[in-house]
Amino acid sequence: MRVAALAIVMVFFLPLGSATAWWLSVDRPASWREADWSASGVLPDPAASPDAAIYVMAARTGGLKGAVSVHSWLVVKPAGARRYDRYDKVGWGRPVRVNAYAADARWYSNAPFVVKAVHGAKAAALVPAVEAAIAAYPHDGRGDYRIWPGPNSNSFVAHVLRAVPELDAVLPPHAVGRDYLGDGPRVHVDADGRDVHFSLYGLAGLSAGLPSGLEVHLLGQALGIDLTRPALKLPGIGRIGMAR
Repeated sequence: MRVAALAIVMVFFLPLGSATAWWLSVDRPASWREADWSASGVLPDPAASPDAAIYVMAARTGGLKGAVSVHSWLVVKPAGARRYDRYDKVGWGRPVRVNAYAADARWYSNAPFVVKAVHGAKAAALVPAVEAAIAAYPHDGRGDYRIWPGPNSNSFVAHVLRAVPELDAVLPPHAVGRDYLGDGPRVHVDADGRDVHFSLYGLAGLSAGLPSGLEVHLLGQALGIDLTRPALKLPGIGRIGMAR
């Protein structure tokens, strides 16, 4: 038992401690009022190409929780559209918001990064499925937001990714809330059968399959390995290795 406890501390809490120490050394805004929420320029001009596009985006969140978690969102552009539509889940009012921020806006002054990009004919074919999954999200009522263990912003995006496995996207291991499947013990098999997820209230669980690799979940964080695109997944730090 002592060896097991030490192993848990080593593999989960040392990366979290390292991420926290780094975060405390970073200059960042004291509140959301002081933060920069402007467009970052990460995404290309949507009017420059008629092709459809889907982006899964993420950025470190604000306050101390930014040490160990990102906020994620979805960006969709149907074929021929000259603008992006951005979908976020937030913690006030009606949770799922459309175009509340620029598609590639900074989040609490933190520059976003692209988790997954899909373009062209594949994106055009998947846009209706993504929009249907967003519309079917079950936690979109007032009060349907819980910062931890979920359902939060990452729970929302993860729901869409599980519903549309053709996107072949997996949120970073420090997207706290992505593993929340609902209250109680839950099991979910992705529509294409390539990923299986088990969650206990979003507090502990497992994921296994070709997209996820092998992951162990604890307190909203994930530790794992991706074998198809070799990488380590570390709590609080993220993915280290080949990009998805």
